[in-house]
Amino acid sequence: MPELPEIASRARQMNTELHGKVISSVEVIQPKCLNLPIEEFQSALCGCFIREVTYHGKWLFVHLHQGWLLLNLGMGGEILLVTRSSLPEKYRLILDFPDGSCLSINFWWFGYAHYVPENGLEHHPMIRKLGPNALDLNASDLKRLLHGRTGQLKSFLLDQSRIAGIGNAYIHDILFLAQLHPLRSIKSLTDYEIEKLSNAIQTGLRTSLEKNGAFYEVDLHGWSGSFTMDDILIGYKEGKPCPQCQTPIQKIRTGSTSSFICPVCQPLF
Repeated sequence: MPELPEIASRARQMNTELHGKVISSVEVIQPKCLNLPIEEFQSALCGCFIREVTYHGKWLFVHLHQGWLLLNLGMGGEILLVTRSSLPEKYRLILDFPDGSCLSINFWWFGYAHYVPENGLEHHPMIRKLGPNALDLNASDLKRLLHGRTGQLKSFLLDQSRIAGIGNAYIHDILFLAQLHPLRSIKSLTDYEIEKLSNAIQTGLRTSLEKNGAFYEVDLHGWSGSFTMDDILIGYKEGKPCPQCQTPIQKIRTGSTSSFICPVCQPLF
């Protein structure tokens, strides 16, 4: 599943390569990914030129000269800049451009392609619930978000309505860098620990963003990201030595998900 490093790097690339392109036609293979009837969706996009591409959490925001195209890859997928003669095997949506290129969008599961009018973002039922982008938060911001909260730390960090962009791929290393157990009670955190957590979020996400995201996700041209398993500190490395103390990394259950921790560096107390 693409998370903030992958989405942010895709937004950066799309902003560079799609800026100014005019959408000449729209082909929809999977209507259920839309928020509008096919004809209405096509009519809204056709003739629009692309102003800018940004992101919020796991959503791509394609700003058109008349409204917004919002893309969410859900559990995974690809957005490829190709031609009609080089389309991938699977796609759910195609945006054609006058120069013969096209944007092929594929969702594996639960993806979305929504059109929103210019002033409609605050009314979009999914977007309006998103918390701030994880990389936009400093330590003071994080303290305010955590103040008065109860529950466990990992659940809070994965809640997109609290902080947008962190998912299961990066949460393990973020908590390891902060030396915090995923089941720590939020109300037990000290100001110093929150500052460490803030720094860990920045380090854990930016390290991948600088390498255009994870190796299992591809960019507009089908090239894989450069963030590999060698860059991961403890996530998905059960039984391997902790990079700090050499204690074997453990896999534990944390609610409905699993977590990878160093039991020495991340004690639960």
